[in-house]
Amino acid sequence: MSHSVTITRTTTSTTNTSYIVLNTGYMKTTPGILKLLQLLIGAACVGIFAYYFNNHSGLLNGPSYLFFFLMVTTFMIGTFCLLLACLTSLSTGGIIAKTIYELIYHCVAAILLLVASLLILIDLTDSRYKNYKQHDAYMVAAIMGLVNSLLYFISTYVAHKSYRGI
Repeated sequence: MSHSVTITRTTTSTTNTSYIVLNTGYMKTTPGILKLLQLLIGAACVGIFAYYFNNHSGLLNGPSYLFFFLMVTTFMIGTFCLLLACLTSLSTGGIIAKTIYELIYHCVAAILLLVASLLILIDLTDSRYKNYKQHDAYMVAAIMGLVNSLLYFISTYVAHKSYRGI
């Protein structure tokens, strides 16, 4: 079988390398929008849990709350790094989408956030926690965690399509 290959060379020369080029076009793509939404929802969940972590005692005692807090924080930071890399480089968004890293990252994030959110929701359905004033805040954070998990599943699908070249 013969294949035709087209090679395009682009030469760019700059004398001033002290500026940062922002790839704002990445934010108009589906992966860019998904990453931004994941980052914002993750930041809101981290904010809720960080506020109640030291300021109020009682409800945040179980391992499921710590697991949720760790997972949301971990994937918020990871998504921020991915988004920052794609925004500050003209080629990173196109290159990293074609690697298996994004597929694995989004799949692991979706599964772990789903498990963590479900564990929190199961804990919150216990009637002994209904009297805590942070009950509603944790419920909102768990629901946002489920929404974030759904966004990561969508990102997994988009990354799979990109990885397979579909």
